[in-house]
Amino acid sequence: MRTVRACAARIDCLMSLHESREPARDLPSESPNGAWTRRVAFVFFIAGHTVISILFVVCAFALIAFAGAELWGALVRPASDASIRMRFDGVLESIGLLTIAVAALELGQTILEEEVQRQSEMSAPTRVRRFLSRFLVVVVVSLSIETLVAVFQLAHKDPSRLPQAASIGLAAAALLVGWAIFVKLNTNAEKLEPEAMAHAKSEDRHVST
Repeated sequence: MRTVRACAARIDCLMSLHESREPARDLPSESPNGAWTRRVAFVFFIAGHTVISILFVVCAFALIAFAGAELWGALVRPASDASIRMRFDGVLESIGLLTIAVAALELGQTILEEEVQRQSEMSAPTRVRRFLSRFLVVVVVSLSIETLVAVFQLAHKDPSRLPQAASIGLAAAALLVGWAIFVKLNTNAEKLEPEAMAHAKSEDRHVST
């Protein structure tokens, strides 16, 4: 019973926080059925984002386990069964798996903090920049590492496919340039809403505690 009451209190707190962020408008009062439907939908959205975040973390740990198994096989394999090249490929494969694991962990953390703890609204320029920046930095770094791994592997196995590996690096560079342009343009929009930046900073202090 106490658990149910605690959950209900948590939901009421999140609902009041969510409503306090909305500007005051001259709207007709919401019916009890509408308020109940909104609360149920709000809970489902929180639960959905929480489950997605947890699954990202589970996938990340599974990839870490696979990377450890790949690295262990590359290191302890008998010398008669594996050459230096095979061991090197195993290490590179482990690095690739760990790169994807880092991306999955970061995405899980981003969803948990932005969608569950902060209840971010994508209508504010500051929210959009923060959320996309956290996502894109993981994607760009992951693609860059994957480019290096692909180049090392293909340089010895099939040099004719090196342009394909280079295309991954070009895609990462294009994302980086596009991200920089977006941040530059979005900064001008943020100057029109300084209160949004102040509110985001106050949330950072709240989440960190």
